[in-house]
Amino acid sequence: MPSRNENLARSLEALHSVERDGVVRSSDLTRTHRERLVSAGFLNEVVKGWLVVSTPGAQDGDSTAWYANFWRFVSRYLSDRFGDDYCLSPEASIKQHVRSDTIPRQVIVITAEGSNQVLNLPFDTSLMIYRDTSNFPEDRTRQNSLWLMSLPYAICKVPPAFFRSNPDDVEIALRMVRDPSAILRVLLESGSPVVAARIVGAYEFLKEPEIAAHIRDTMEAAGHRVRSADAFEGDAPLLAGRVTSPYAARVLGMWASMRQSVVDIFPEPPGLPGDMGAYMTDIDERYASDAYNSLSIEGYRVSPQLIDQVRRGDWRPDGSPTDSRQADALAARGYYLAFQSVEQGIRDILGGANAAAVVERQHQSWYREMFSPAALAGILKPSELAGYRNNRVYLRGSRHVPPAPEAVLDCMEALFLLLREEHHPAVRAVLGHFVFVYIHPYPDGNGRIGRFLMNAMLASGGYPWTVIRQARRSEYLGALESASTEGDIAPFAKFVAEEMERK
Repeated sequence: MPSRNENLARSLEALHSVERDGVVRSSDLTRTHRERLVSAGFLNEVVKGWLVVSTPGAQDGDSTAWYANFWRFVSRYLSDRFGDDYCLSPEASIKQHVRSDTIPRQVIVITAEGSNQVLNLPFDTSLMIYRDTSNFPEDRTRQNSLWLMSLPYAICKVPPAFFRSNPDDVEIALRMVRDPSAILRVLLESGSPVVAARIVGAYEFLKEPEIAAHIRDTMEAAGHRVRSADAFEGDAPLLAGRVTSPYAARVLGMWASMRQSVVDIFPEPPGLPGDMGAYMTDIDERYASDAYNSLSIEGYRVSPQLIDQVRRGDWRPDGSPTDSRQADALAARGYYLAFQSVEQGIRDILGGANAAAVVERQHQSWYREMFSPAALAGILKPSELAGYRNNRVYLRGSRHVPPAPEAVLDCMEALFLLLREEHHPAVRAVLGHFVFVYIHPYPDGNGRIGRFLMNAMLASGGYPWTVIRQARRSEYLGALESASTEGDIAPFAKFVAEEMERK
């Protein structure tokens, strides 16, 4: 009789042969295989007839597997049910074109056949499917295995409220259109002067008068009278010029929309300290607390005794097989090495060096120092020390999905451009930390390096080294989630200010 492990292995082989991008139709597995894999935690049911691959040991209520597979499920489900006879709504199409990385609560889908339906999905997400044969989108494109409206077509079809509720997305979308002729074709074919007026007004707001005039004049040449209409509610655009990378544009746009909230919340910077030695002594005195809390936030179980042992140089992996096997001890050693490197960078900043240039030059070495002990111990592949990640990552319990690996470099270049141009140190600290973890450029260690970056930028304004405490981990991650998914930086700015002012 086969053992339990042998049976599970057979079920996993069956799963491997039928799963596509982490999505499985129930009918593709026998009932025995399906029940065995669900019980072992390798599969989760999405809706009747559909499952997604999961990770054994995940806690009940952990949304990570679902968010990681959300768009794969949507594309597979829609393709299986409707073939090519569906299209995402104009709102959802624009979100895809501009690379919005927040898992939506609901995706609206237009179909040529079928019936209207709301398909409820895990963690309060859903698909709203409705049939509209007479108005089925004519101008579609396939992207990431999904049928979308083309970007110009979606811009013309999206309702006015979307301009006001999603101004960042709309601005990026409008700036991504390289030739307004594509928008004009849609407007002229539909004969829509009201829509044309909104788009003309939008381009005027974005300080693109040539594009606005071209659309207006062409519509009027075709017999449509067009007056510009207010499309946005903001005072000024977030960006300038064409968009070549929607990922980088999103970083630039978030910074522009968030910075004033940070300025309003944070106390005025005290300025560079007159006594560098006293400032650095204060940092040294905070090291033990900083290391304990920062590592604990990331899930390591590191005791103050271990931290002190590492700091004194009494940590001996060669002579202690126990230490060499402990990921916690290796993390503590790596943190200590990285902390020393950060301190040297802060000395440079206090000596007058440009803070953004220092961090841009040194952040890769912070990462190497942090993970070199694990690499030397054989726990981490040496190739992991190379630098930025080359695979997708998903954050536990977060609706925010960090940018694709091919977008990381564009985003990091945008971040350091913003840090160099930003004159307020609190904005550099708060938004620097937030944007860094939003990008999530490394395979691991992003939270720790993000907090190092924050403290380097705080130092550039004379603010004290700030420890984010493990006791407030939920508030900390919740504030970052609000910034990532809702665009609200205020909770995070308030949180950092409170932690900074705690004695």
